[in-house]
Amino acid sequence: MKFQVYKNGQPASVPDVNSAYVVGQDGVPARAQFEEQRGELTVRVRAESAVALCLLYDVPEFGQVMLQTTRLPERDKPYLLSLELLRQQLFLLNGKFEDWGLIDYAEAAPLTNGLADVTASFIQALSALDDPKAAHESALRGLSAALHVAERAALYHASLFLGRRLMTSGPHRREPTFGCSVDLLSIGEEYRTRLAESFDYVLLPVSWKQIEPKEKELNWSRLDNWVEWAVRKRLPIWAGPLVSFNPQFIPDWLFLWEHDFDAIRDLIYEHISRVVGRYRNYIHTWTVTSGIAADNCFNLTFDQLIEMTRMACTRTKQEDPKAKSLIDVTMPWGEYHARNLRTIPPLLYADMVVQSGTNFDGIGLQFYFGLGDDGLFVRDLMSISALLDKFANFAKPLHVTAVQVPSDTTVDPWDAWGGAKSVRDGGNWRRDWDEQLQADWLRLFYSTALSKPYVRTVAWRDLADYEGHFLSHGGLCHSDLSPKPAFAACREFRKAYHQRQGVVSLGLTPLDLGGSASGGLRIFTGASPRAPKPPMPPAALPVDE
Repeated sequence: MKFQVYKNGQPASVPDVNSAYVVGQDGVPARAQFEEQRGELTVRVRAESAVALCLLYDVPEFGQVMLQTTRLPERDKPYLLSLELLRQQLFLLNGKFEDWGLIDYAEAAPLTNGLADVTASFIQALSALDDPKAAHESALRGLSAALHVAERAALYHASLFLGRRLMTSGPHRREPTFGCSVDLLSIGEEYRTRLAESFDYVLLPVSWKQIEPKEKELNWSRLDNWVEWAVRKRLPIWAGPLVSFNPQFIPDWLFLWEHDFDAIRDLIYEHISRVVGRYRNYIHTWTVTSGIAADNCFNLTFDQLIEMTRMACTRTKQEDPKAKSLIDVTMPWGEYHARNLRTIPPLLYADMVVQSGTNFDGIGLQFYFGLGDDGLFVRDLMSISALLDKFANFAKPLHVTAVQVPSDTTVDPWDAWGGAKSVRDGGNWRRDWDEQLQADWLRLFYSTALSKPYVRTVAWRDLADYEGHFLSHGGLCHSDLSPKPAFAACREFRKAYHQRQGVVSLGLTPLDLGGSASGGLRIFTGASPRAPKPPMPPAALPVDE
């Protein structure tokens, strides 16, 4: 396939071919080769069926975000890239308007009118295909409008269901909802005080590499210290992953057995038994596996990965039958599968684990945006909302086990990437990332996620920009623990949520339903008398009691 690419009315190079990949049937990423020259992108695919192109694309007045075309057949005539991106966005919009029943709400008329305007731009672009430059200009206007309408629709839908959730759960039921991962090396009193005062629970990273750097030589001191502190503070503890094939968690000596699956499985079995057995009186929620569908460093087969998951969950339940066990998905869009076919696409992995009869209690999802690497490119809120809906089909509670966006675009030498990945290469949302934008995005993401009745918890990744933090400038506080606006936004959102103050108090105000991207969004605490009640979620999905 070939795509015509324009920028500022002239043939141009692809914005970022390094972010590009293709997806085939059922959204499964596939391997492809990309050849670019000014004004044209050639995609060579081995797949027999039609595929869709995904890439980072600069949309005027919206930002540089990951977008997707519809699935297209091969042909000699080039496709117009901006038009095909608009076609898919229009397809997604129409689908979500129907799924969410937005046309039934009188207050959503501006959204319906906006959808009509997007459709008109699409038709105008189609009519001008004999003049690719004019067609591109019409498609680009439509694409910008489509993304604005999509985010307003996602937030309007979130306001309805979040309002319903707040009204149906009394203020006396304060379940742990907001969490944060901790840095095990940070044992200062100020750091711990901020955690205890600002979150409902903490997530303790369990690194096998740190616990057993040499075979049979165990070091529990860091975990013991944090568990003792959390127990004293009566702060619920989540811990994990018990199994991860990310080199950050795997001890070096385990690679001696990389070609012996039975040996690796037995060693992991013993590791789970030791960890869960040691802390079962204090930790009652475990991330059993994390990212093993994406980080397949031992090149295990599909069946072996599913068997490893089943064994890990079974052993955790045997050690602590009352504990909750989660299967964690690290890159939920699955870009990694297009680069490494020895991995498993995330939705397929979750489906196979469920179909195998594995006993586990929930699915964890991680969302990182803002770095130029697979799984980290910026996505719009509609895409996030739609993905959560897809994972809800497995009838398991969802937990956002990590989320993070940056607060700056300068080089950060202290993150886990060592400044090797640039924030500027990962896209942006509305404008270049800054501290206020990070806070605004946090409010909207939390509102979107928690409006879903099947999403139980949300956890931010790093409290502070300490050395070794995951995402550049991604902490809620600076390295000296001085708070950023996002820290205050998180605390205010948590307070309003637990006190059931209504969705207006949760800060849903950065967008305007009428069409402006910078005005205020009118948020409703419930359905209007003129509109039907929000539709109930499918009976199979878990909801708050």
